Amino acid sequence: MADPFVHESAYVDDGATLGDDTKVWHFCHVMGGAAIGARCSLGQNVVVMNGVRIGDNVKIQNNVSVYEGVEIEDDVFCGPSMVFTNVINPRSAVSRKHEYRRTLVRRGASIGANATIVCGATLGEYAFVGAGAVITKDVPAYALMTGVPARRTGWMCECGEKLAGDGAGECAACGRRYVRTAAGLEREGAR
Repeated sequence: MADPFVHESAYVDDGATLGDDTKVWHFCHVMGGAAIGARCSLGQNVVVMNGVRIGDNVKIQNNVSVYEGVEIEDDVFCGPSMVFTNVINPRSAVSRKHEYRRTLVRRGASIGANATIVCGATLGEYAFVGAGAVITKDVPAYALMTGVPARRTGWMCECGEKLAGDGAGECAACGRRYVRTAAGLEREGAR
């Protein structure tokens, strides 16, 4: 494994941890209490606040701020200019630091460009949030979410292809099989 790479225009504060082979590009700022795993890529102008935990192989595209209260598991994709929040009712004149709500992005999820994730939500494993969507509540694993506010409009395979019908059956692209459950969808033989 290679050491982390930090572009000369980026700031990584003392106390931050970067995993092997992680790349921090132009004009980023990683604050001292942040922990970023191995093989991650932080595009231009990404900010990672204190207390944030980011897993391995996470891709965060340009112009994303990852605020305190956000946890991102392995293999997550955050599209350009997507937005995380951490307070439900912000006011400039009212301190709400004691009211931060946790946002959890589970393994393999993808968040499209300009999407907004309102704090307090959990995005399930391999969920797919379309560009510009606004997430206001928990998202099931493998769900395709689109619109404002976002609603489930389909199901997605781990390979990133849309599944036919109700999602149960075999992915036409890769052959993975899925079954319907009370919670939504589950990959056959997983776990």
